[in-house]
Amino acid sequence: MGEMDESRIDAFMEQEVRDGHLPGAVLAVAAQGQPVLRRAYGCRAVYPQKEAMEWDTVFDMASLTKVLATLPAILKLAGDGRLSIDDTIGGHIRGYADYAEHPITIRHLLTHTSGLRAGLPMKEVMAMNREELLERVRSERPLSTPGKEVVYSDLGFILLQLIAEQAAGEPFTSFLEREIYAPLGMKDTGFLPSFEPSRYASTEYSEVAGAYKRGVVHDEKAERMGGISGHAGLFSTAEDVLKFASMIHAGGRHEGREILAESWLAEARRNQTPFAGEFRGLGWQLANPDSPNSAGSLLSAASYGHTGFTGTSIWFDPERELQIVLLTNRVHFGRTDAILRIRPQLHDLISSCF
Repeated sequence: MGEMDESRIDAFMEQEVRDGHLPGAVLAVAAQGQPVLRRAYGCRAVYPQKEAMEWDTVFDMASLTKVLATLPAILKLAGDGRLSIDDTIGGHIRGYADYAEHPITIRHLLTHTSGLRAGLPMKEVMAMNREELLERVRSERPLSTPGKEVVYSDLGFILLQLIAEQAAGEPFTSFLEREIYAPLGMKDTGFLPSFEPSRYASTEYSEVAGAYKRGVVHDEKAERMGGISGHAGLFSTAEDVLKFASMIHAGGRHEGREILAESWLAEARRNQTPFAGEFRGLGWQLANPDSPNSAGSLLSAASYGHTGFTGTSIWFDPERELQIVLLTNRVHFGRTDAILRIRPQLHDLISSCF
């Protein structure tokens, strides 16, 4: 990447911060297996006082939890023969009643084709404790026939965490730490983090706490679940997400060790929903020229990635051997829509450099 190209990217990000669309951001780009851009912009907190963004700022990953935690857990367990992604939910969650005619499978959950609704009414969520919320999710029934349409569902990934724990025979957090994060050296990644408060990117103001959230999960369902869930709750840094991306780029290997089987990574990025306008792999959203998304217009048709509500995203372009990690705390300024424009524009800028 040339100096002029980097300056165009810097100018774009700095303008978005100046215009008040983002408090700040950390951007990491790798190409052909090597980091080519590491940048921090703006502030990790603006209220109650300004604090500069740093490269090692810890972000609430929001829904990147789905692909940085839940997906690798399920793929690891599948690779070890401890579950099949075509198993039904009832085979792994005690008390879950499978429908004989149209049972929901793990594959349905991973591809958001389970027929389950997207979430639960916020008023109900805030009135529940962890066990009540989990019982409610376990009792949910599909609104449509599984495997027929894509409805992005947090509920499905809450169930996937329960399935992973049952198959692993241990807590979600310890399994992930031993099998994924520790081998990759992802020392700043995990649930319920305990870093110095100043390291966190501040998210939204909480009326309950009377302060801006820092190091406390932004997502309400994950917060009611004690901060650990399959759909949200993970915290990490750009450096650690880049380590994860590097492992994916290397076919699931790191320093000679297999972290995830290459065959399962290939299955995860295959289009599992050709019948829908939204192309989905296992966990991942896929680029679709006929239905634009956060990938932008210039990443190749083989690209795949994911976004998080707090303002996070990761995208892979296998043809260019490109990985783009953008971490922002856009919800510190409220739930505005600027990030929906920023992501594709930034990806197009970066793509044009390769």
